[in-house]
Amino acid sequence: MTSITVDPELCVLCGLCTGVCPPNALELAPERLEVRDHCTGCGWCVPYCPVGALSGGRPRRDRGRG
Repeated sequence: MTSITVDPELCVLCGLCTGVCPPNALELAPERLEVRDHCTGCGWCVPYCPVGALSGGRPRRDRGRG
C-alpha cells in the first residue's frame, strides 16, 4: 500500500488535511502532523495541502474528466 508522506520542513500545521481525510488517519500533534497506522493511502489529503507538504497516495483520476 502506498502511504502518505509529510515533509516536516514544509508543513505549517494548518490542519486542512485532517478535515478531509476519509479514515481520519491524520493527527495534528503540537509540533508535527502525524500519519496514523490506519492510513489507507487514498491520497485525498494531498491536493488540500496549501504548501505541498504532503505526497504519496494512490493515483486518482481528476473528477469530471472523461
